[in-house]
Amino acid sequence: MKAMILAAGLGKRMRPLTDHCPKPLLPVAGEPLIGHHLKRLAAVGIRDVVINVSYRADQIVEALGDGTDYGVSIAFSHESQPLETAGGIAKARPLLGEAPFLLISADAFCDIDPATLSLAEGDLAHLVMVNNPPHHPQGDFHLTAAGRVQATGGPRLTYSGIALIDPRLVNELPEPCYPVAPLLRQAMASDRVAGTHHHGEWVDVGTPERLEALNQRLSSGHRSSRP
Repeated sequence: MKAMILAAGLGKRMRPLTDHCPKPLLPVAGEPLIGHHLKRLAAVGIRDVVINVSYRADQIVEALGDGTDYGVSIAFSHESQPLETAGGIAKARPLLGEAPFLLISADAFCDIDPATLSLAEGDLAHLVMVNNPPHHPQGDFHLTAAGRVQATGGPRLTYSGIALIDPRLVNELPEPCYPVAPLLRQAMASDRVAGTHHHGEWVDVGTPERLEALNQRLSSGHRSSRP
């Protein structure tokens, strides 16, 4: 299985830290944030990684190289302007192939085991859902007892930014720059999205404050034992 890390964003919520450094390279416990993703992928046997880049792309490419230092093989998908999530996946299709792949947001720090995710016949996505954090109390979607994700209904959970995706999800985009959420909702309406409620470690590293909190925790040795 391949993985795709979304790293093309402008990192606006991280300013001023991202004025001169792309968000994926911000340091966490002496390691670039994206480096933690790469090491965890290597630890669970996922070696082929696609990373989409746009904002300060050269810095990311130079820092990561071909992935050898992290035990993976990296292919970069360059975007002249950020294409949003679905647009980025669509552009990276030649690198991803046609098999389901693991999608990871660069600012989602999580210890989910990818082996626990699977796609039933006809499904287009399997989302990792987590309890609603304080900064997102309303949640995103409803997860049924049968493990199906619905756009409406409650109680609601938060989409972690990690999912197993069938590339067919992005087959028909109305425009090149397009988010993935509307496509997921369409798939949910046809009962083609599964979900897992993850109770382990998860941090949305989306602000300088949450980045520093994670940095302090990992630097002090309080980290998950899972890859």
